[in-house]
Amino acid sequence: MEETEEKEVPKEEETEALTEEEVTLAEEEVTEAEEEKAEEKEKEEITEEEAVEERPRIREEIPEEEIVEERIYTIPLREAWRSPRKNRTPRAIRLIRNFIQRHMKIGLKVGLEEEEEEEGRLIISNEVNEWVWRRGIEKPPRKVRVRAVKDKDGNVTVYLAEGD
Repeated sequence: MEETEEKEVPKEEETEALTEEEVTLAEEEVTEAEEEKAEEKEKEEITEEEAVEERPRIREEIPEEEIVEERIYTIPLREAWRSPRKNRTPRAIRLIRNFIQRHMKIGLKVGLEEEEEEEGRLIISNEVNEWVWRRGIEKPPRKVRVRAVKDKDGNVTVYLAEGD
């Protein structure tokens, strides 16, 4: 009789364990279904503003119709190497900014009598900034090849040229 009682006890434990596993599986299926529903709702709720915020790669960022002028420059940064080691890369960024302002004619005075500055901003992309800073503050590159794009509002954005 003792043997039969011992056999019956494990059977009850096995059935309880199976039901617990089934319960956890059922809960996982329910949570997965809820997550899928939430994702579908999020996809439906995307507005035009959010679609604009999700921008493609840098090359496709500016539509062709907005580009007024696009130029590729190789900017020499040798002047940055004439300053103390801890000032070289910040000076290199300033050199890039000054070079692009001069060559793309940003912030120039329109007339002698009128002291209005031309509308437009200079934007240096993260890509260029990271390229210049990649070796640290003491060793900026000797030169950098960039693509400067001027839009219809007069804003100039600086990107790395292809191949860099």
